[in-house]
Amino acid sequence: MLKEPVQPDSARVDNTKVEEVVEAEEEEKEKREGPLLVQEELIPFLMKYAKEHDENRVRIKTRFGNIDVELFRDTPLHRANFLYMVNQDYYDGTFFHRVDEGFVIQGGNSDNPDTNIKRHHIGDFLIPSEFDAGHRHVRGALAAAKYAEQNVSKASSPYEFYIVQDPDGAPHLNNDHTVFGRVISGMDVVDEINKVPTDDSEWPLRNIHIEMEIID
Repeated sequence: MLKEPVQPDSARVDNTKVEEVVEAEEEEKEKREGPLLVQEELIPFLMKYAKEHDENRVRIKTRFGNIDVELFRDTPLHRANFLYMVNQDYYDGTFFHRVDEGFVIQGGNSDNPDTNIKRHHIGDFLIPSEFDAGHRHVRGALAAAKYAEQNVSKASSPYEFYIVQDPDGAPHLNNDHTVFGRVISGMDVVDEINKVPTDDSEWPLRNIHIEMEIID
């Protein structure tokens, strides 16, 4: 015969034990498997991150030299995302993996397994476009790459970016990709990278490794 469950005596509940259980549950949430960020939580997270991180200058280090970029404050989602990726060390070990001579250099990807591991850890999401800020694809513009398929809203990839090298800019990309920053030092480095030989897919024959740090 089954015994009836014993009801706890509320007068004798140990609050310390309850607090320990709550803390353990919170720790378990932090340790849960899966991505750090999901689409449903992205905008509140990035807006909060933008308020907590006032920096807006990042140094991109390559064997050709440094490229310093300024992140625009009126594209807060993209600024926060870029800072977050730098702070997560995502870009360290990635490459300028696409060089289109006379047009752009594109970075934030690699053929190293670590890159896919990092992306899986951080999450699979898209950043809403921020075209209202009105920034244009002039020479030295820093902009977000995007996926062409099933992307009517023209949302941005959180991982890949490009810098416009063309002296005449790339006006045909306005309102198609979000410009969220500009090069403030190192366009000579961009020009040198833009000259390297590539294969048929525009991938440099010798990988151009990237490291990044926040400088201001």
